[in-house]
Amino acid sequence: MDLASRLAELQQRTLQHREVLLTEEAAKNALVMPFIQAIGYDVFNPSEVIPEFCADVGTKKGEKVDYAICKDGKVTILVECKPASVELGINHAGQLFRYFSVTEARLAILTNGVIYQFYSDVERPNKMDDKPFFTFSMAALKAGDVKTIEAFSKATFDIERIVKEAGNLKLQSLIRKELEHEFAEPSDEFVSLLAKRVHDGRVTSAVKDNFAKLVVASIASLVRDLVNDRLSSALNASSPKSDGDAGGAADVEDIGISTTAEEISGFHIVQAIASRHVDPKRVIMRDAKSYCAILLDDNNRRTLARLHFNGITTKYLGTFKAKDEERHLLGDLTDIYKFEKQISARIAELESGKGEG
Repeated sequence: MDLASRLAELQQRTLQHREVLLTEEAAKNALVMPFIQAIGYDVFNPSEVIPEFCADVGTKKGEKVDYAICKDGKVTILVECKPASVELGINHAGQLFRYFSVTEARLAILTNGVIYQFYSDVERPNKMDDKPFFTFSMAALKAGDVKTIEAFSKATFDIERIVKEAGNLKLQSLIRKELEHEFAEPSDEFVSLLAKRVHDGRVTSAVKDNFAKLVVASIASLVRDLVNDRLSSALNASSPKSDGDAGGAADVEDIGISTTAEEISGFHIVQAIASRHVDPKRVIMRDAKSYCAILLDDNNRRTLARLHFNGITTKYLGTFKAKDEERHLLGDLTDIYKFEKQISARIAELESGKGEG
């Protein structure tokens, strides 16, 4: 089984069980150890994975890091774990900071089993950086994440190459955050820059306010068009039609629909919540151009929820009561768990024969 398949299995486990893993030990045993195993290390071999790794640091005697991953007899990666319910912050990385300077490790992972933050010494040698150079969520795993994670696997581990690339990953992450912010809420500088290029005349406050709205809409339209062009090209390449084949209405309707990894992850979260009340096989995803519907019994009159993930940076979960949809802004895919009550109520409503439409 390849890395992508192993991570996909672990993602399913994470989505199904994260809410009951309220202690650090539970998160370690159910989520973190399988992740270490997935990247090729034998968690039951103490020469590869040392649990409760201890190295006295100054006045801190007997302090432990949850795992030390070794290769060729040397400690290469330090791992510190927290409960799955904890939102990670730099305040949780105290042991990692102290151990980083007294071991040979140049990589450290802070995780709650769902979010994984990777640290190194990009800024100053032998001193762990304050910010991670790579972060991913097991609840919203992307294809690009799998490729990056592969660099940390036992088979391909090359610390010099990783640390060199860490600097680029860190900068890329920071640039992406700035772009996401500009795309969602354009700054005055960004709006003014574009307005001066296309607007004849003075850029007044009114002009700037109008441009700010147009910038967001234009960026969203541009990205959608690029995605649709890529999709159309892929469809044409993989399914060439003969000259006499004019296609059909179904072909036209499907053009422009691209189910993303985030939509699949969001569906799995809703399915995991629903599985407490109904057979999860009854929960079906049906994608459309403007939203991704999650249905009960594959019936579009029995909608459990909708994923509105087509925006550049903003994502919404649509929940239903009768025929009325309420949209909820999601900061992270795992925020879907906050609406378990609404999803459960919707299932009860549909199972009672009400709310269809």
